[in-house]
Amino acid sequence: MIHLSSGALQAYVPERGGRVSPWYFQCYEPRPVMRVIRRCELALKADHPIASVTSGYGSGGTARHPVLALLFALALLTACTTHAHAQARVETNVVYGMYSGLALLMDVHHPSESNGHGILIIGGTGWHLPVGYNGIGQKDRRYPPDSEALLIAGYTLFHINHRAAPRFRYPAALEDVQRAVRFIRFHAQRFGIDPKRIGVWGFSSGAHLAALLGVLDGAGDPQDPDPVNRESAKLQCVVAGALPADFTGTLAPFAVAAVASFLGTPQFRAGPMLEDRLTVGLAREASPIHHVSADDAPFLLEHGDADELIPFAQSEAMEKALQAAGVPVLLRRVPGGEHGGPKFAAQDPQARYRAIIGWFNQYLRAKR
Repeated sequence: MIHLSSGALQAYVPERGGRVSPWYFQCYEPRPVMRVIRRCELALKADHPIASVTSGYGSGGTARHPVLALLFALALLTACTTHAHAQARVETNVVYGMYSGLALLMDVHHPSESNGHGILIIGGTGWHLPVGYNGIGQKDRRYPPDSEALLIAGYTLFHINHRAAPRFRYPAALEDVQRAVRFIRFHAQRFGIDPKRIGVWGFSSGAHLAALLGVLDGAGDPQDPDPVNRESAKLQCVVAGALPADFTGTLAPFAVAAVASFLGTPQFRAGPMLEDRLTVGLAREASPIHHVSADDAPFLLEHGDADELIPFAQSEAMEKALQAAGVPVLLRRVPGGEHGGPKFAAQDPQARYRAIIGWFNQYLRAKR
């Protein structure tokens, strides 16, 4: 089924003078929980047959039968649907692991023309999800606009669910995302990607887990009976937005409460006044900034300088730590950007997509 935006409907009105405007419309391919947007652009000139069907309002024009115009429009929409399906396909609810009988799921988004590289997508939910049988996982809660740009660039995307608080505590979520990487790497040939160079994109809590995949060793266990677990979980390129890099640093009170719940510790006060040694040790262990070393993956950081939940200083500190270790890093400051939302997205989207795709291209696709 095709849904037309109001702007697309307006495009059906021909211009005066016997010309038809460029037609812009969006094809929405329904998914169980999301819609994947495909944009098709068609420009029709006055000498195209459609001009003789729909025009007739300019000088010398003659009104034509409106039914013919409607039939052409329906045929065009059908073609758009076919084009959308030809562009990409999605494998939904691929089981990448079983935790005590609980299925860990991912959706695999295949581009129309693959560049042979894969990117793990980790959505941000504050490390938490509602508890209940009608709850949905991270992969089905939102379809990041960045994903569409990455698909067009030829990347195969892996949107995953992972265990979340309050039911599951750290390191459950980390173990799950590491399992996802190992599964993707083990099945790289099936997915048509290079197992040696895989990237990750994450925002907020998703950025935290993405960063850990970029800084931890992630070595597999060669003695594990499951061959998937013998694979490395280390990734080769990271894009992290609004990264909570240091749980012992400054965070908003709400974020501190979320971190405490995620870690399974009593409520604590972040920063230099953090006193409980056990909590301090766990907070440091779960903080990407405390694992930075020279062999880490290159990092592209994005952060709004008006983010009151996860302060901009968190990404600044991560940038300095990576620079000190000699790791390639770029921090993109979003002036006036908050923790996601319109003020974060208000930055030039095309420039942002160019930066993200350029980063992945440089560190995943470039020959070494």
